[in-house]
Amino acid sequence: MLSIKQNLLETIKGGNPDRFVNQYEFMDIVMECPMGMMAGPGQTIVNEWGITFTWPEGQLGGFPVHDEDHKVLKDITKWKEQVKIPPIVTDDAAWAAAEERAKSIDRNEKYVTAFVAPGIFEMTHHLMSMEDALMGLYEEPELMHELIDALTERELAYAKEVIKRINPEAIFHHDDWGSQKSSFVSPEMFEEFFLPAYKRIYGFYKENGVELIIHHSDSYGANLVDYMIEMGIDIWQGVMTTNDTPELIKKYGGQISFMGDLDSGVIDFPEWNREIIDMEVERACTSCGKNYFIPCLTQGLGFSSFPGVYDETSKSIDEMSKKMF
Repeated sequence: MLSIKQNLLETIKGGNPDRFVNQYEFMDIVMECPMGMMAGPGQTIVNEWGITFTWPEGQLGGFPVHDEDHKVLKDITKWKEQVKIPPIVTDDAAWAAAEERAKSIDRNEKYVTAFVAPGIFEMTHHLMSMEDALMGLYEEPELMHELIDALTERELAYAKEVIKRINPEAIFHHDDWGSQKSSFVSPEMFEEFFLPAYKRIYGFYKENGVELIIHHSDSYGANLVDYMIEMGIDIWQGVMTTNDTPELIKKYGGQISFMGDLDSGVIDFPEWNREIIDMEVERACTSCGKNYFIPCLTQGLGFSSFPGVYDETSKSIDEMSKKMF
């Protein structure tokens, strides 16, 4: 029987895995890195950028508050005055828990993984609202390039500290690039504004010993896969069924792998049951096949919004492995 790591490599390299890679099993994610403040359920916080986040009780996640009183960046022409880029945390005490956590992981069995969020696109609309960020790309492209360059430089500084402190073998990086039906920007605009930033970021990680880049975008993104490959993504996590995952595997297998095809909205809801899970897992596994595919909820970490869903999905995937391998 292959180890978890060996089975992952066989899967993404088109070899001979002996079972499906089961969701997030190959990543041991070090969440203790001092990345920044995040709101939890029922909380409203102001993070180090000055962005106000709220996560209302009973909702599945949080989001920035973007009325005129709370926007950090109210005018892109004044971004240098209005955006105060916080320094990267570099003191030993703040990183101690992350370093100890990384040391405790068996690197022969799992990938020591750093978590990075939000991404470059998300940071633009967290600062100024989705509408303002998208309009800025059209109305003030030079200034948006400047802002994106500044955000990229800060993320590279964080990457340097992460590598120094925990020596990660994988990066799990969030940046949602679309809705369920389309990307938020055209491929041409994505190529102009965001591809160069990610080529620098992911290139830096790869140049410094990171083996795997796993990028989360639980959305439509089939029109951006060529750019995902160019920027160095090894696994796209969060690929929804609206992308036609089997066709993506046929077209791109061997260049990139796809992790998802189990839409969280279909499986992970209050009235969930095992019958629905089994039906969706069987559909995904039989249609996507054994190579270049990791069955996984599209959720952006190894848990579910409603208790029991993630674990039961993992059990269902194991049962499909017994049937198909």
